[in-house]
Amino acid sequence: MPVNSAAANKVLRVGSRDSKLALIQTQLVVDVLQKEYPSLHIEILTMKTIGDKIQDVALSKFGDKGLFTKELELALEARHIDLVVHSLKDMPTTLPPDMALAAVTEREDPRDALIMSPRHQYRTLDELPEGSVVGTGSVRRVAQLKRLYPGLVFMDIRGNLNTRLAKLDAEDSPFDALVLAVAGMSRLGLGHRITQRIDPLLHAVGQGALGIEIRADDHDTRRIALCLNHGATALACAAERELMRVLEGGCSVPIGAVAQWDEGSGRLELRATVVSPDGQHAVEAQGEAVVEGEEGARALGNSVAAVMRERGADRILSAIERSSPK
Repeated sequence: MPVNSAAANKVLRVGSRDSKLALIQTQLVVDVLQKEYPSLHIEILTMKTIGDKIQDVALSKFGDKGLFTKELELALEARHIDLVVHSLKDMPTTLPPDMALAAVTEREDPRDALIMSPRHQYRTLDELPEGSVVGTGSVRRVAQLKRLYPGLVFMDIRGNLNTRLAKLDAEDSPFDALVLAVAGMSRLGLGHRITQRIDPLLHAVGQGALGIEIRADDHDTRRIALCLNHGATALACAAERELMRVLEGGCSVPIGAVAQWDEGSGRLELRATVVSPDGQHAVEAQGEAVVEGEEGARALGNSVAAVMRERGADRILSAIERSSPK
């Protein structure tokens, strides 16, 4: 069936988390779909996930890799919605067998950002005095930052971006700075608050991209979603996701991975690191390959993961697994 026929007079129900950032991201997707298919009627349905509902527990204390996706997938399975817009970094690398990743959008800047307290004139992590408190809810960020800045103190912080910024800006705030994603800050129109883009940190798998999830057997929606896919981003993220799948890491495991295209050679380069939560032990690896399709991207992720295992990544991840709640 032609794509336009699949979209003609169809009602497409799009699922989203109900946070401000999630709705902005969902609207970006809806705008593209509406421009491509003017006759398509789109409805947005919102819901809270477990990760949204429980705000007083650190992400690392959860054993579930679907903290921000499970409720949306259940609604998709029940056919209450037809398509879900996720932050790709929140999506487990192995989806339920009846679900599919239909598209990956063009990546926003995937780096991590430093947001300094308005009480300070500092701009970078290097300028912060020893003992300064940096807030983040990411085990990956804490692990890498402890290795780079052992004199700083890292404290867990939860909540949506506006909530976390309010905690930073409060007069009695314990935080001197926060580390958040550049992409989220930019999409919320808060890029002016970023004081440093932290290049040494390897970002989360899929960070900066949006993942479009559908039912695997919904061929009409799959055809409609094709216009959302950005090929170069999709292949880069496929390499990162395959690496994490092989290493069996979730969003609460300190795996950083950066896949980038070399404009000169056209090759895909993948760098990755696994760091113990205390920052004391790290394994790094990198690789590159000519990648023309998803199979090649996964092969690159697999090969870099294999090197990391040879260098001891499994020992770090196994120790984290043993200490995680069951």
